Amino acid sequence: MIARADQAAFDAFVRRSSDRLVRTAYLLTGDRGHAEDMVQTALLRTARRWSSARREPEAYARRVVVNLAKDRWRALRRRPDEAPLEHDVPIPVRDGVADRDQLLRAARQLPAGQRAVLVLRYFDDLSVADTAAALGCSTGTVKSQTARALERLRTALTTEREMTRADR
Repeated sequence: MIARADQAAFDAFVRRSSDRLVRTAYLLTGDRGHAEDMVQTALLRTARRWSSARREPEAYARRVVVNLAKDRWRALRRRPDEAPLEHDVPIPVRDGVADRDQLLRAARQLPAGQRAVLVLRYFDDLSVADTAAALGCSTGTVKSQTARALERLRTALTTEREMTRADR
C-alpha cells in the first residue's frame, strides 16, 4: 500500500480533494451514494499506486472517477432507470444561472460524454488539455463536445423557461 513516510502526504491529499472528487462524481452519476462509493474506490486505487500517483494525485484520482463513471454508464444502459437525482450536494452558481434545479434537469438530458466534459471543464475548472487527459480523448473532442453540450443546455434551459412563463 503506502509507505509510512508517504502516509502523511496521502492523508493531506484525501482531506484536500475528497469533497471536490465527490462533487465531480455526483455530477457525473446523479446519485450521491454512487458518487461516494466511486470516490472511495478512486482513493483506494490512488493509494495502491501512490508511488506513481503522488506527482499529480488529484489528476490521477479524477481519472479513476471518470473511468468508474464510464463503467457505470455502460452498465446502466442495460438496466432500468434509477431514482431521480437528489439535490443534496452544493453546486456553484455562476454567470447569472440562478435556478440550480433547471440546470440539473437540463444537464441530466445531456449524453454522458457531454455531461462529463461540462463537469470537468466548468465545475472542476480543468483546462481543455486536462479534461482530455481525464477523459482519455483528444483536445478537439473536448472542444466539440463542450460546444455541443453548451448548445443543448441553452436550448433545454430556454425551452424550460418558456414553458414556465406559459404556465403562469
